Amino acid sequence: MTRHIRHAAVFCVLLLAALLVNAARVQVVEGPGYDDNPANRRGTIARFGQPRGDILVEGARVTGSRDTGEQLRHERTYANGPLYAPVTGFASQVYGTTFLEHAEDGILSGSDPLLSPFPLWNDVTRARNQPGNVVTTLDRAAQEAAYRGLGRRKGAVAAVEPSTGRILALVSSPSYDPAVLSGNGASVTSAWSRLNRDPDQPMLNRAVRQTYPPGSTFKVVTAAAALDAGLITDLDRSTDSPDPYTLPGTRTRLTNEGEGCADASLRAAFEWSCNTVFAKLGVDVGVADMVATAQGFGFNDAELKVPFSVAPSTFDTSVDKAQLALSSIGQYNTRATPLQMAMVAAAVANGGQVRTPYLVERTTRQGGETLGTAGPRAFRQAMNPATALRMKELMTGVVQDGTGTNAAIPGATVGGKTGTAQHGVGNAGVPYAWFVSWAKADTALEPKVAVAVVVEDASADRGEISGGGDAAPIARAVMRAVLGL
Repeated sequence: MTRHIRHAAVFCVLLLAALLVNAARVQVVEGPGYDDNPANRRGTIARFGQPRGDILVEGARVTGSRDTGEQLRHERTYANGPLYAPVTGFASQVYGTTFLEHAEDGILSGSDPLLSPFPLWNDVTRARNQPGNVVTTLDRAAQEAAYRGLGRRKGAVAAVEPSTGRILALVSSPSYDPAVLSGNGASVTSAWSRLNRDPDQPMLNRAVRQTYPPGSTFKVVTAAAALDAGLITDLDRSTDSPDPYTLPGTRTRLTNEGEGCADASLRAAFEWSCNTVFAKLGVDVGVADMVATAQGFGFNDAELKVPFSVAPSTFDTSVDKAQLALSSIGQYNTRATPLQMAMVAAAVANGGQVRTPYLVERTTRQGGETLGTAGPRAFRQAMNPATALRMKELMTGVVQDGTGTNAAIPGATVGGKTGTAQHGVGNAGVPYAWFVSWAKADTALEPKVAVAVVVEDASADRGEISGGGDAAPIARAVMRAVLGL
């Protein structure tokens, strides 16, 4: 009898060991597979079981959460959703996350290990931390001014602080309300379909994800390259620039919208945006130096994140002289995001240094304790400091005496550059109107803001003045908001 009991006990021990081994196999070896299985809704239920952390602008919440009482309990809400959509993106129970909602999802959802004082204990218990908040660099007044300025027109605005790289405004138009994608009902599916079918692409973030030919605003880069190379030593000395200019190796003649560009000085050519002068300057500088200068400003950088990714702006590195001439006036394959062109203006304002732009000032716990900060930002030297001083002088002249007078602000020094970018087959499309600028209050030591504006459906004439007529007033409103003037 004792022998049978002993055998039964051994058998029970073996069964218990087998159960423990199987449990370990399921939880440790196969656990990740079960976690990732679409049929397993426990993670999703837990994710929406508590309110999401918030995104803040100047201390005020621009996001929130609504308790629905359903299985996926909390839905995302947005204050002034269309205004901040290019920054927040959306957090949808069906379609996932975008922009800051995605880049900072760990903090906002509570899954980031920084939020847990005992990470190993959380791994064992599967407990979720209380979500944190994300504090942005945005200037509320600047964001609102940019949004109002664009109105119903398609386009985008980007504004940065030159000395730090802080993004002060990021607006894309037309926009949408991210709240329509928050839940999981039929209305969300319908809204998703409607937004994706809309030919105006309201979910496209034109400020950082759309590249445009920058047109004559790129002449800032070309002028800087020519000054750095020593091709121009006197801003008021006549250049050897025929009008029209025959593109090297071709019979194509490049002309100007206005008169007086033949052999114009760099100052006059910049103020009135003479294509012939800058096309020839680009050829004289050469491919290597033009590429180096463009890349110094940030072109061809595929790694830029703010913290979400930014579409790379491009300057073709393999071009013949005719193509280089067109590239040097912001045409051919030259493409730029509005954020990139704001960086170009900021480099001039900041003594030639390009600070890496960023959108998140810090992340915090719910109680306000800081988890992480932006910290010191890397920079590139896009041009010599002496060149930057001359570029400031040239850009100031555009606003005082040239095509950018609509950007002038009483009580401030403003530098700018207009641009009209041709596009479409045979340049038949309505031109894009551009304006890039920086501003310094008369009472300040350094420029406080740099702005780039692009308006896709500019209605002005096909000349440089459309950049000054359509885009410059928007830039002026943004700069005034930042300067408080």
